[in-house]
Amino acid sequence: MKKIVYSILAIAALFTAVSCEKNLDIPQKGVVAIEDFYQTDADAEAALAAAYARFATRITGQDGSSIYTDYKAALNNCGDDMYAAGSNFGDNDFMAQLDEFRLDTGNQVIDHFYSNLFQVNYACNLVIDNFKDGLPNGGQTATTKRVVAEARVMRAYIYFLLTALWNTPPMIDHVITEGLPYNSDKDPDNPMTHDDLFRWVASECEAAVPDLDERKSTSDKDGAVKVTKGFAWAVQGKALLFAKDYTGAKTALKKVIDSGKYELVPGDKYWQNFHVEGDANEEKVFELNIEYNSALGAWGGQIQRSTWMEANIWNWRSDHFVKGASPHGKYTGGVDGWGGLGVPKWFGDEFFANDGHSPRFDATLITISDAVYGMEYNNAEINDMTLDQKKVSDKIGIEDPQDGLYGQSFYLPLKQLLRATDAGAYGSNVRLNNGVIMRYAEVLLLYAEACLQSGDSGQAEWVINDKIRARAGLDPLPTVNMDVLKKEKSYELWLEGSRWLDLLRWGDTDRVKNAGQAVPKLFDKIHRAPKAGENPIWENGTEADSRFYIVETHEAIDKGYKVGFVAGKHEFFPFPKSVMDKNPNIVQNPGDWE
Repeated sequence: MKKIVYSILAIAALFTAVSCEKNLDIPQKGVVAIEDFYQTDADAEAALAAAYARFATRITGQDGSSIYTDYKAALNNCGDDMYAAGSNFGDNDFMAQLDEFRLDTGNQVIDHFYSNLFQVNYACNLVIDNFKDGLPNGGQTATTKRVVAEARVMRAYIYFLLTALWNTPPMIDHVITEGLPYNSDKDPDNPMTHDDLFRWVASECEAAVPDLDERKSTSDKDGAVKVTKGFAWAVQGKALLFAKDYTGAKTALKKVIDSGKYELVPGDKYWQNFHVEGDANEEKVFELNIEYNSALGAWGGQIQRSTWMEANIWNWRSDHFVKGASPHGKYTGGVDGWGGLGVPKWFGDEFFANDGHSPRFDATLITISDAVYGMEYNNAEINDMTLDQKKVSDKIGIEDPQDGLYGQSFYLPLKQLLRATDAGAYGSNVRLNNGVIMRYAEVLLLYAEACLQSGDSGQAEWVINDKIRARAGLDPLPTVNMDVLKKEKSYELWLEGSRWLDLLRWGDTDRVKNAGQAVPKLFDKIHRAPKAGENPIWENGTEADSRFYIVETHEAIDKGYKVGFVAGKHEFFPFPKSVMDKNPNIVQNPGDWE
């Protein structure tokens, strides 16, 4: 697989020259004057590489956030199928504010993400503005047309996210040199509603398709790490689905399927989709390539486009287990975690009832008992214990008597957990597997929904039974309807940025209305017996059959916070305070925002 080489020269030219050109008396080495750039096909390729680099660092990487990825936090933390957990209440609170709907206009996740999305949009606009008419002295070339098409689809995807999360963000489809933008629906020159924006996203993708490359085959790795026809059709279909144009969505998504360039990996390789072993595999429609690049040093580009320290956020709270006996230590290569991700009991129970120990379930979640008793430790003495010995041993288990595993039920997350093989040379917590934006399973599930909504139940059954459930090793269902689709999608795409936006457009907000009212703590009776009045819930139903139990806590409410989804307010994020302070043309989204 070829590397997408992110040119340091190009980045300097695109993001430094404009602001620094007139301010520095000393000539800068390695920087091209802006009037001398944008001249050749090579310049077009370099400008596009810089746009990809900005996407990798600002969307799927950590640059600008340092210890988490805005993309994952903003798209997942509001969902009903996870807790933003940690060491205790108040830990990782920038995520818990989203999870419990305690956010305000100063929340750092939405502030970072909003800014980062527009930074990527700016990089795309630079490409489009400077090459949409071809070269200054050569007109249109195959290179300029393809480069502009790739930038248009990247920009369209950015606007899909902005629209889904902020309702009517400013429409900035060119490099702005003066003036301040308006909300799209209040733009005096070209007003666009929420649905207009989704349709614009779709039309941009459709217009770009003729000039895009197509992935050559399911084994074409290069075709998985750049914008292709397949990704354009996928974004077009997703945008039309959100605009409730189900027939149009079905048509666009069917093109991805009919291309024959994508396929689900076999069930025994499902886990690889989320780790380095699955980079650019047959299921990837688009992901950001963050392979090693000898031109980039640790803090000179490599860590910024990885998910450095996000491993700590997602990994289990190691220091709350018996010292030196965290059950996932061997799995992760010894990276300690902050336990920032919890799994609600209802979700784990429903998922397991549906799947049992399918390859999909076992790659996504693991029970606390299976983890403590079944995972390999970095300790030969523990590994040599029998199951009966482990069940009563105080050398393993959850030792913390105050918070146990805060925000955790009986199911621990595995899907996004760092594996030792994911880690890079710049540190065991520098995650270097590619950043997934779209995989074929999502395309299929979007298509199934479009089919159900447009009356084509036969094609929906084919997707659910013959593709999604078959890959998971499950029997076909006699009837496939929207309820089935919603459940299968929640299991298949857990923690992949779909659930929150789906809940909103389906109107399924009952659970999130209660978010933050009760958060569990997971304890181990060997190290901490239940206290009087706690009403513990035991893993296997009774204390006699269980070692682990959960206790519900209500700390957000006890501390006076207002929690839970509020209709008419939380359908969209607020525009960040940093934006509102600088731009009087922006009208805040509905809700009593502070």
